[in-house]
Amino acid sequence: MRWREIFGIAPALLLCAWSGHAWAQSPYGIGRPATPAEIAGWNIDIGRDGTNLPEGHGSVSRGREVFAQQCAACHGDKGQGDLGDRLVGGQGTIGTAKPIRTVGSYWPYATTLFDYIRRAMPQNAPQSLSNDEVYAVSAYILSLNGLVAADATLDANSLAAVNMPNRDKFVGDARPDVKH
Repeated sequence: MRWREIFGIAPALLLCAWSGHAWAQSPYGIGRPATPAEIAGWNIDIGRDGTNLPEGHGSVSRGREVFAQQCAACHGDKGQGDLGDRLVGGQGTIGTAKPIRTVGSYWPYATTLFDYIRRAMPQNAPQSLSNDEVYAVSAYILSLNGLVAADATLDANSLAAVNMPNRDKFVGDARPDVKH
């Protein structure tokens, strides 16, 4: 059965590649080059220094609302963890026998929080939050960890300026091709 499936598909693929369709123009004879719009849709990574943070802003109070609607079901109403990871607490435990790795104790950059939320959360609808909502949820989580004030509003500049407690405790990348 497996050979029949393979050989049944292979002639069709070869025929399409040979027939001169646009996707036959790639270097491997399959697929097609990605369009600039497709690349832009995936090129959303944020540098640890805040490079590529988008326009927008979000307050802790708005973040509390979005978190309650989109995040609390998995992470608990105050980020204490439930089905999803614990996001709050653990400061001072990283060097102990039982470290508690949370945003506030382990993550070295606040921009990583924005990047992760923007890409992967909520788990059932990744990339569905607006930039303002991601700034707001980031502000709320950082506030719960005591890293920004309870009345803070974050944007690209203020988020990148947040000094995380574990920032200087990671070993730097010694590769010469990586700029810091």
